[in-house]
Amino acid sequence: MKPLTVGQIRKRLGGELIQGSDQMIVKHGAYRIKQLKHPHTLLFTRKNIVDWEKLKDYFPLVLVTDSEEGNNTHLTDLTIIRVADANDAYWSFVDYYRSLLDLPVIAITGTSGKTTTKEMIRHLLSAQKKIASTNSSNNSRTAHLHYLLSMDEDTEAAVFETAVGAPGDILNAGRYFKPTIGIITNIGEHHLNYCTTLESYIEAKCELFTVVGDSGTMILNMDDPTIRKLDQNYKGKILTVGINGNFDYTAKDVQYADGGMQFNVECNGQRLPMFVPGYGFHQVSNALAALAAVHQIGMSMHEAADSLKTFSPLNKQLQVQKGIKGSTLIDDTWSLTTTSLQAALKVLNEVGQGKKKIAIIGTITDLGSWGYVIHKNAGEMLAKSGIDVLVTIGKHARIMAQTVAKTRKLNMVMAFNNHIRAIEFVSDLIDEQSVVLIKGDMYSKSVNLVAASLKKN
Repeated sequence: MKPLTVGQIRKRLGGELIQGSDQMIVKHGAYRIKQLKHPHTLLFTRKNIVDWEKLKDYFPLVLVTDSEEGNNTHLTDLTIIRVADANDAYWSFVDYYRSLLDLPVIAITGTSGKTTTKEMIRHLLSAQKKIASTNSSNNSRTAHLHYLLSMDEDTEAAVFETAVGAPGDILNAGRYFKPTIGIITNIGEHHLNYCTTLESYIEAKCELFTVVGDSGTMILNMDDPTIRKLDQNYKGKILTVGINGNFDYTAKDVQYADGGMQFNVECNGQRLPMFVPGYGFHQVSNALAALAAVHQIGMSMHEAADSLKTFSPLNKQLQVQKGIKGSTLIDDTWSLTTTSLQAALKVLNEVGQGKKKIAIIGTITDLGSWGYVIHKNAGEMLAKSGIDVLVTIGKHARIMAQTVAKTRKLNMVMAFNNHIRAIEFVSDLIDEQSVVLIKGDMYSKSVNLVAASLKKN
């Protein structure tokens, strides 16, 4: 955080100094007591502090409150600012701090590919600039203030992942980050437990247009059918990316190569060869969005191409590894949506050419009342995928197995409620001619135990 004095903050908040000094330096911010980690923190609270002894480790402390009680003039190293409304004061501080920073800020949303695209951008820009970014896929509301305050006067660019758990999430994130560039990687079927309908989920993703505003730039993946259908009355700049089309950033001659994807990028009359580590045409789409973003903030395409070669694919995202009994294992246990499942099946078909292709799939979460429909849709996708064996793990994943079994298109379909029998079955089935895709999310203990059991060593 850029250090600020209490006087600077109090003036912006229109608060009254109850005790302490305007000269006190603030270096951190929090809006919950459990977020206190350091001294010199500005804490916003509407609650009366009862046990001050538990907070002594974080003194000097600056308290912003609308409470009339607890002036606590007997406590040294405690500064109190009284405001009319603590919540309003908090957002006033957020707006104030963001206004102190003049830098490009990139926000990314999408059903899948958010974290990978964000990490690509961070990797590309870090070679030249000091970058602030979200940590891994941690994009919760409670983390937004921390990420905002991670930017200071030395930060030259920032890239943040803005997920959708419910309508309003991107608008909320936008109040913190005020992005100048927005990226939508794709829009599939997810988080329907809170968005309740596909239309509501699409609208929630499109909040990014509002957040970026007409003075900003939106980067859209035109390979995604839902994005192609968006009818946004957006007055800002739109950049399109895609494969084998006529886009602002177009990938041509895409091929699988050793450890990743080779392709040529056409933009602004240039044609440049590229290599991105990690398999799949979706990985090329992620790379195109990242390249467009860094190019827009001043990085040359030649520099970006050199840096992209050294990108490290994320753990458990379509990692091709040696499996037991001489098999090949594709570990994709980072997350599971129908969008990412389709991408993973394409990689399985490519890597498993001429071999026995086995897909082990877990339950798709966060679907609410749409659980049956989406799992049935996933089953229809699996039936058409070209795999030889399907193994599902979990009660709702069984819907996929039942859907596929009715088509009689696969050699074998098995459904298990947990990992124990699934491990026994797959371990007996696979050999050196097997390529196994295991697809689930990071929170599924059963799927992750199966993945661990099938890895060599």
